Amino acid sequence: MYEKNNGSNGCGGNKKDAWRTILKTAIIHDWLTGMRGGEKVLEQLCLMYPEADIFTLICDENAVSEIIKRHRIKTSFLQKIPGIFRNYRNFLPLFPAAIESFDLAGYDLIVSSSHCAAKSVKKKRGAVHFCYCHTPMRYAWDQFHNYFSAKKNGYLKYGIITMIMPFLRKWDAATSGRVDNYIANSEHVAKRIKRYYKREAEVIYPPVDTEFFTPGDGAEREDFFLAVSALTEYKKIDFIVEAFNRMPEKKLKIIGTGPMLESLKKAAVNPNISFLGGVAREVIRENYRKTRAFLFPGEEDFGITTAEAQACGAPVLALNIGGAAEIVRGGETGEFFDGTTEDFIKKLELIKDNVYDIEKVRENAQRFSEEIFRKKTEDFIKKRLRNEKNG
Repeated sequence: MYEKNNGSNGCGGNKKDAWRTILKTAIIHDWLTGMRGGEKVLEQLCLMYPEADIFTLICDENAVSEIIKRHRIKTSFLQKIPGIFRNYRNFLPLFPAAIESFDLAGYDLIVSSSHCAAKSVKKKRGAVHFCYCHTPMRYAWDQFHNYFSAKKNGYLKYGIITMIMPFLRKWDAATSGRVDNYIANSEHVAKRIKRYYKREAEVIYPPVDTEFFTPGDGAEREDFFLAVSALTEYKKIDFIVEAFNRMPEKKLKIIGTGPMLESLKKAAVNPNISFLGGVAREVIRENYRKTRAFLFPGEEDFGITTAEAQACGAPVLALNIGGAAEIVRGGETGEFFDGTTEDFIKKLELIKDNVYDIEKVRENAQRFSEEIFRKKTEDFIKKRLRNEKNG
């Protein structure tokens, strides 16, 4: 358990926002082992609720932002397991017991940021639970094979996981009823919530730091293409490596780290493909500003890097499915391909030759700003709380 000072950051304090302090609030997040898209949502929730306590399965204090560390952070019994930060997914069967072990009896308002187990916390009678759902639990439903296989995990581990998965799936569906109101991070995810949980969800897109990600001085774009991604199987970076192997005259830069890094390097047979590894966000921004186009080959719940690239004025070539299909405006801020290498190469030529209005591309991303996220989320929660009070 981490005991942190709950210092105010200026987001509350007036009569209009008095309800923030009247309702004792808990924020639930699956785990804190780095700063990715889900943690960016958590940061905004922390700014909205500066006095809230955070409950999370595990927390690597060195891997989270100062905004998050201002809050008192309470962890589960999983925190005590040696090496847990490196191998936490191995303890997936313990997640239900761990998330249900949190005592929330003293909290009136529960706000969870969930893509796994956070939405399944138990609350006291009369408390209201809002869940910002990044996705229903991927492991339990349609993306099981993106994470687990006999080849990847070994036959013994894969066999055990396969055996417990029906229980986990049943638990995930059953505990979806503990949430009073769902918020989905895209229309794509709202449909998955409806499919697996039989619940409706309000769609509020996740926040993008559009004050940081900007086109800069509008310098002429350079002759390279860019991908920014965790290098894991389901991100499909191997797809674009294969495509650029067939286009040795075109340059590709890949930013990111992950378990597939070495295999991707081996697969890149030509010197036109370079791997920059994990870099500072300033370097990412500079590459967004300079790239001919940003490439997004996978199916994502939202795809925040796509919106970041658009905020920097970069056109995007994306798979026409999932969250990216809601971000990119085909023909205006980028192009879509159908999933085949042939169509990808064809659309790459199209996007290379087209001239896109940087201001229009940037304007498209402004609808995902942090300010808009906070306002929409706060308005939705206040409206539903008012309905609860009057109903």
